[in-house]
Amino acid sequence: MPSALTPTTRSTSAFPGKTVRQIALQQPTSIRVFERLGLDYCCGGNQPLTDACAQAHLDLDAVLRDLDAALDLHALPAADWAEASLERLCNHILTAHHAYVRRELPRLIQLSEKVSAHHGSAHAELNAIDAVLSLLELDLNDHFPKEESLIFPYIITLERSVARSHHAGEDAPASFCGFLATPLAIIAADHDETTALLDQLHQLTQGFTPPPIACPSYRALYDGLREFDEDLRQHIALEREILFPRAVLLEASTCAIA
Repeated sequence: MPSALTPTTRSTSAFPGKTVRQIALQQPTSIRVFERLGLDYCCGGNQPLTDACAQAHLDLDAVLRDLDAALDLHALPAADWAEASLERLCNHILTAHHAYVRRELPRLIQLSEKVSAHHGSAHAELNAIDAVLSLLELDLNDHFPKEESLIFPYIITLERSVARSHHAGEDAPASFCGFLATPLAIIAADHDETTALLDQLHQLTQGFTPPPIACPSYRALYDGLREFDEDLRQHIALEREILFPRAVLLEASTCAIA
């Protein structure tokens, strides 16, 4: 996480005296920071943060800034995507959501394998979670190129072409008429499959609620899965409820004068 965001003291003022494990349990957003810095927050996380930073030759103030940045990132205001240009919305989905999945899903798979290796014999659902995450990875690796190489470029080109025509006082170009129906039907089916897998994860984790005796890694997995679920459902909703309906209407405006 970048540390350029303005730090606050509300969340980290007491952290130097707490163990890395305690911080991970108190502030789940800290876990990615600890993972990136190589600080053990689980079974070996019983050192105070100050000692852990000293042993790892890390600047404590810089770590505290990164911990604050990880928390503040979740408080950024949402844009009004119903009013934004389709091109801006496509780029947002690519840079915020597609990039997040590509970054976060491998991390969750690795963490899930670690947790199931340690606790899977007593909690069979962990092995099922492994399997669902692998299916999600296959599903999304197949899905994203359809949007990135076909759907999004088409929508951006459509919007730009219609804007140029309007600016020139001409009719919208009719060459775009009728393209979106078939690929969007395929995308909708993909979204249904992805949502069904997310529903399985929700059920297997009992609403992402770890057992009371769960270790920090176990809790980190469930916290990560909850965040991943929220992000991917928001991602799908942006496409299904805003981007694609608006693109279909824009495309239909070219058909009206064909």
